Amino acid sequence: MKPYSSQTVLIQGGTLVTPEGTLEADLLVQGERIKALGRGLPGAPDTLVIDARGLLVLPGVIDSHTHIALDTGIYRTPDDWFQGTRAAACGGVTTVVDFATQFPGQSLRQAVEARRTEARDAVIDYAFHVMVTDLPPGREEELSTLRELGTPSIKLYTTYRPHYYVDDATLLRLMGAAARLGIRPLVHCENDALVTAQTEALVAAGKTAWRYHGQSRPALAEEEAVRRVLFLAAAARCPVHIVHCSTAGSVEAVVRARSEGQPVTCETCPQYLLLDAAQYEGAEPWRYILQPPLRAPGEPERLWEWVSRGAVDFIATDHCDYTRDQKTAVDDFTRTPGGLPGLETLLPLMYTGGVAAGRLTLSQLVSLLSANPARIWGLWPRKGALLPGADADLVLYDPQPSGILRAMDLHHLAGYSPYEGMQVQGRVHLVFSRGEIIYREGEFVGRRGRGRFLPRT
Repeated sequence: MKPYSSQTVLIQGGTLVTPEGTLEADLLVQGERIKALGRGLPGAPDTLVIDARGLLVLPGVIDSHTHIALDTGIYRTPDDWFQGTRAAACGGVTTVVDFATQFPGQSLRQAVEARRTEARDAVIDYAFHVMVTDLPPGREEELSTLRELGTPSIKLYTTYRPHYYVDDATLLRLMGAAARLGIRPLVHCENDALVTAQTEALVAAGKTAWRYHGQSRPALAEEEAVRRVLFLAAAARCPVHIVHCSTAGSVEAVVRARSEGQPVTCETCPQYLLLDAAQYEGAEPWRYILQPPLRAPGEPERLWEWVSRGAVDFIATDHCDYTRDQKTAVDDFTRTPGGLPGLETLLPLMYTGGVAAGRLTLSQLVSLLSANPARIWGLWPRKGALLPGADADLVLYDPQPSGILRAMDLHHLAGYSPYEGMQVQGRVHLVFSRGEIIYREGEFVGRRGRGRFLPRT
């Protein structure tokens, strides 16, 4: 089935969902942009009319923490940008913000340009954060290049020695430069010394099977690092973003910093809201090897409380498409790649666990998955909005059907899902990207290479 691309599309009778509320109204698309919202909107003779009665009309989801075609220097996911963004489109994700890694010897410009070349087959729009791994003293001004390139955010790590790890002095130095040059750091927060010591103790005890993974990276290591990074960011007068908060304690630290006037944002992920460390005691703990790991039973509900109260700015997936074969090669958490597939399941899982479970309103869902990441990462109002002039990135979501999540129905390469067998409420019905239907009633109908790079402000 070919994609439909019309100059004019009229979506009639749906429930339009915005951060401010819901509206029973029509939505008119002209070309790539939203033209108008209202009741009884007229269409031209060649208008494609879509009956959206009973459906939710949402702005396209923005997953702003993904790792498509990831190369860590140790492990590599086998997906490419067509496969990764196809899976995203089938789940209602119309924009991803992924990462351009600065490999040894590269300039930041070379890192971004190389990643743009890799992403040329994307079927949805995309942007980049930049993983800074090689910026010694004296080269800080190179960060200003990132604003020119439309990638004004950098990823820093307090763990993963020696590949990505940066020490406190480097953190402070780079955050000071970022503050001066208008760049926002994202930080992966885990205390490397605590993780290393705990891992070494488990190895010495012969406890390297997958089931011990959660013990190797304790919650204390994350929460200490979050507090330390916030302290250093305050000293540098640098706005900062804390990625994949897996505990309520991490979010609480962010809330406390905000109350003291510090500019800080944070995210969490579906895995930390829907799964817990009991999974490591099950029959297939390999499904849940990720960093940070799943936390103790009860922690997801405490995290949901902060999400419901608006303390978490957005929800992203930290998607990594390692395959079942890669994950199950050896029952040893120290030799198993960390990361879970999740792009295609983000929206249905968060609708189910959030809206259908009574933890979120529809407006909160749209804020967490679309509007807030667009605002924070310099894409608003072109993305994440149901507003005239915004890109016509739309998801028509049917809230009525329920079903069981099965990996065989998904489009990523992993061959498994950490959410296998979970019941989900609702399903993606239609997906538009810039006015073009790219997913329709269970079938991907997009085109390889139609995605565009999005320079961010």
